[in-house]
Amino acid sequence: MRAPLKPLDDALAELLAQALPLAGHDIADSFDADGRVLLDDAVSPLQVPPQDNSAMDGYAVRSAECLDGDAVLPVSQRIPAGSTGQPLAEGTVARIFTGAPVPAGADAVVMQEDCEVLDDGRVRVKARPEAGQWIRRSGEDIRRGATVIAAGTRLSPAELGLAASIGLASLRVARRPRVALFSTGDELVMPGTVAPEHMPPGSIYNSNRFFLRALLQRMGCEVTDLGIVPDRREATEDALRQAALAHDLILTSGGVSVGEEDHVKPAVQALGQLDLWQISVKPGKPFAYGRVARPGEGFAHFIGLPGNPVSSFVTFLLLVRPFVLRLQGVQQVLPRYVEVRADFHWPRGDKRREFLRVRYNGQGGLELFRNQSSGVLTSAAWGDGVVDNPPGQAIAPGDKVRFIAFSELLS
Repeated sequence: MRAPLKPLDDALAELLAQALPLAGHDIADSFDADGRVLLDDAVSPLQVPPQDNSAMDGYAVRSAECLDGDAVLPVSQRIPAGSTGQPLAEGTVARIFTGAPVPAGADAVVMQEDCEVLDDGRVRVKARPEAGQWIRRSGEDIRRGATVIAAGTRLSPAELGLAASIGLASLRVARRPRVALFSTGDELVMPGTVAPEHMPPGSIYNSNRFFLRALLQRMGCEVTDLGIVPDRREATEDALRQAALAHDLILTSGGVSVGEEDHVKPAVQALGQLDLWQISVKPGKPFAYGRVARPGEGFAHFIGLPGNPVSSFVTFLLLVRPFVLRLQGVQQVLPRYVEVRADFHWPRGDKRREFLRVRYNGQGGLELFRNQSSGVLTSAAWGDGVVDNPPGQAIAPGDKVRFIAFSELLS
């Protein structure tokens, strides 16, 4: 009796339970750590900004001396950024520039547009400043001792700037997962090896290998491309055996079904263990997870994706992406969704949970790609993301749907 289809959330939970963070780490220059995963909390040893400083080019003043909106006062000092002024003498103003420390005694900055320099060098303050205006207070961005970046964060350009702002020139980060990638199928041909007009009957170009490699690299992986493995049991076992020696994960597309030419399942079982799941998603039902043993001790994770390109693309985003991020110690691995208006009709939902390729239209709603077949990769290139549609759910124009942007899934 065939086992029931496994719900996507159950499959993801089982998969993540296997994704223990990898041993080892790298020390990365903060200049080069974009996309890496931080292993230690980044704690600030200082205040940012370190002193009260001016948010504008203008004049530092005592606000009580400028209440009439027409005060005329001499300039007692000039304070550029990078220097420290003297305490502000009573009855004077200080010329000050953006980022310069506010002198003691001053409690406001008046921007230069609200001031007039007179012929005798004195300054007319044409505004009534409030105490504290245009002053950035010490520590208003970061307090000394505060955790500014939590361990497990996948670093973005903004976080690298934060690290630099507290003096961190290098960061301890998770090492990159080492991933071996190959495809199976005698029908596959690499672009550039055979011209389109000379393609043998039944052959197709291997598109999966290109987008899977790019996706893995976006996830911070070191990828070894092992090419196309022939549809033979011995060749498949040899490829798996070699891949397990130096890699944390082996990722394949195709060959995880149960046909006579699908050799991945018995090959993985011969070298380790395999769970072959039929997941209740569309596209992307066939999915395999297992382990390939290394000689002596240890193992490499194995994930087998379906061969249809959209199925392979979608199951990577839904299952492989969170798995790879968790290997690097990232805790928040689920994509965020937003509710968006559907401007299309989907008259009858499938019994499986569907991921429909859609894009925004000019009215802020979502339009549906005309062909949702698992073999039509055009839908992924055309779309802005997917609608996560529950089993059996019909969609009418105007309904609110759960939308997950590709920018979220590809980040």
